[in-house]
Amino acid sequence: MKRVTFYVLLTLLCSAGVYAQSPEQMSYQAILRDAADALIVSQGIGMQVSVLQGSSSGTAVYVETHSGTTNANGLVSLEIGAGTPTTGTFSGIDWSGGPYFLKTETDPTALGGTSYTITGTTELLSVPYALHATTLAEKELPTGGTEGQVLKIISGVPTWSSN
Repeated sequence: MKRVTFYVLLTLLCSAGVYAQSPEQMSYQAILRDAADALIVSQGIGMQVSVLQGSSSGTAVYVETHSGTTNANGLVSLEIGAGTPTTGTFSGIDWSGGPYFLKTETDPTALGGTSYTITGTTELLSVPYALHATTLAEKELPTGGTEGQVLKIISGVPTWSSN
């Protein structure tokens, strides 16, 4: 019985660590240039980021805005999921319902406004879908395990098994 208790505690500790490693944010960086192809350096900008479902012109399931400043190289960095939400919640995105696309819109004015003149859309590939893995790690452990059984996860469902 002590052995089963040990494995249950070990599993709980491991799954708590997995949950703690999955922040509800994605890093995003871009080099910004104006219409004349000159870098936009050390300047305040406004950005709107949308997560689109299905295609590059699909439905926006999440939209947020950011205010930032480019550096001396025209680089702006932000954390998607940490902006000001205008539609949906980042944690509410069902990553298993992809494909998903990231649309960025930028206002390069010194005030960082909302007159978005620079836009781009790209498909999100594997990294954001790792957020979906947390749903598997959050499943409750089944009851009824006995000494000598092993906890297995088959097709995302945790079950006790005699091995």
